[in-house]
Amino acid sequence: MIRPLPWPGAAFTLAADGDQRIPRCRQIVAGKLGISPEWATVRQVHGNRAVEATRSGVVEEADAVFTKVKGLPVAVMAADCAPVVVGGPAGVGVAHCGWRGVVAGVLSSLVDKMQSNGITPSWAAVGPFIGPCCFEVGPEVAARFPRQVSRTRIGQTSVDLGGALGEQLGDLPTWWSQRCTLHEPGCFSYRRNASSQRMAAIAWVIP
Repeated sequence: MIRPLPWPGAAFTLAADGDQRIPRCRQIVAGKLGISPEWATVRQVHGNRAVEATRSGVVEEADAVFTKVKGLPVAVMAADCAPVVVGGPAGVGVAHCGWRGVVAGVLSSLVDKMQSNGITPSWAAVGPFIGPCCFEVGPEVAARFPRQVSRTRIGQTSVDLGGALGEQLGDLPTWWSQRCTLHEPGCFSYRRNASSQRMAAIAWVIP
C-alpha cells in the first residue's frame, strides 16, 4: 500500500493488497487504514462524469466520485489507468483516469464539481499508472495528446498521461507515485497480462 505523504486521508493499494473489488481484500485494507470497509464507488465507464456520494455502495455510472461526509471512504479501481485523489478541508474526491477519461476532462470535471459543492481542493495525489515508457498507442490516440506524445523504451509511439493530468491539475500541489504499472513489480496491469484484478485509490475526510 502507498500512503502519499504528507496528504492525510488518501491511499493507493498495490497488488499485494489483493483485488479491491473483493470484500475480504477490502476489509483487510480498511483495517490497516483504520477506515470503514463500506466504500462509496461508481460504475466506471471511461467518461468524465463526477458524482457526489453521501452513503456507501455503488453511487452511479461515473468515473469520479467525491464526498463531504466525514469518515465515508470513496474509491475508484484501476490497473493501468491513473488513479487520482483530490482533497481539501471540506471534502475529498477520486478519479479514474484512462486516456479516454483524460481526453474527456474527467479530472477537471471532478475539481469543478467539488468546487461547485463548496469544496476547495488544496492538494492532489496520483497513484501508479502506465507510464510513457510502456504506454504504446496508435496514431489515433497520439493525435488526441499533441503535447504529450512520447516514446516507449523500445521506441514505439506512446502518450504521457501524467503530463496531461498535470495540465488538468494546474498549480494544485500534487504528489506523484512515479511507478509504472506495466514494467515495475507490485502492480496489477491489464496491458501486461489482461489482469481482471484491480487496485484502488481511496480517499476519506478524517473525522
